[in-house]
Amino acid sequence: MTTAQRYSFIIDWFTRNMPVAETELNYSNPYELLVAVILSAQCTDKRVNLITPALFTTYPTVYDMATATAEEIYELIKSVSYPNNKARHLAGMARMLVEEFDGEVPSDIDELQRLPGVGRKTANVMASVVWGKAAMAVDTHVFRVANRIGLTNNSKTPLATERTLVKHIPEELIPKAHHWLILHGRYVCMARRPLCLNCGLREACKYYNSKVKNQE
Repeated sequence: MTTAQRYSFIIDWFTRNMPVAETELNYSNPYELLVAVILSAQCTDKRVNLITPALFTTYPTVYDMATATAEEIYELIKSVSYPNNKARHLAGMARMLVEEFDGEVPSDIDELQRLPGVGRKTANVMASVVWGKAAMAVDTHVFRVANRIGLTNNSKTPLATERTLVKHIPEELIPKAHHWLILHGRYVCMARRPLCLNCGLREACKYYNSKVKNQE
């Protein structure tokens, strides 16, 4: 199967079998999503969703969070991974949004990356989810799944994965494709024990056809 055929098969399968693919983080505006995505780094969405209701009750707007200290924020997020760093990032992010962006989350990826705690992945999530831009956020799931099924070829970095995926996936599908790969990695193509026998992508999957198929 050629690269073009593999992409065609996989995109067609997801289009038919996962027509709706969205973030599992709970949010109601760009500020809340940005906070949730910062918290979700190396942490599950389920854990983040347990934390954010109280956090947003205490700091319902970015202006409220901008008045908080990192220590105050820490008390509300201490059950996430790396809470000290994330508390500092959230406090600094909120202050910068108020001081430099009039309290509005910017839609530009470069501007987003100026904010504390916001790297390229988080910026791409915001750009794709909130503004529907053709930005491919590469987290650990996307990186692993793309390499494993053969959408990338032993890609060494998230940026290399991003560039390859954007090159081959139609622009209008890129925001949804990000969630396709995340959800597939979260529930089917897991890191340690991928559920290959339950996967509809077997026919096109490099990993299955090279390492699993002959062992059945």
